[in-house]
Amino acid sequence: MPVAPVTQTPPPTSIHTGTTTDPSARKQTLDGEVFLRLLVTQLTNQDPSSPMDTNAMISQTTELAMMEQITALTNTSSEAFALNMRQAATAIIGHEVSYKGPDGATITGIATKVSFDGPIPLVTVGGKSVSLDALTAITSTTPTADAPAA
Repeated sequence: MPVAPVTQTPPPTSIHTGTTTDPSARKQTLDGEVFLRLLVTQLTNQDPSSPMDTNAMISQTTELAMMEQITALTNTSSEAFALNMRQAATAIIGHEVSYKGPDGATITGIATKVSFDGPIPLVTVGGKSVSLDALTAITSTTPTADAPAA
């Protein structure tokens, strides 16, 4: 039986880590892991005649716990802000809104649709998608009690 020749494959042109995690989130996770590894290494290699100060160890452990809680709080705040933006964008549908056009002129129209595809909701005004944070005014289109009926 003949043996097939070995072919050389080209080296990879880019590195794929297999993850889509935000680099800042990876770094925060890595920091906690690195801290624990360093603490274990420090305890493993300490001089038995001069052990690590327990106050320093408790302080380091407390700092790690605080860092993890601050990270969790930041994530929760970001999620709450995103939810608030979505609720605000949804409430705009059917209202008259204004925004600055590319030439600086104010464009006004009725908000007919909201898209949540990106990090900032997009409001459709007159067939054009406008970022929620680009809106300069929102006006109610329903008559108020003070307005005379037509």
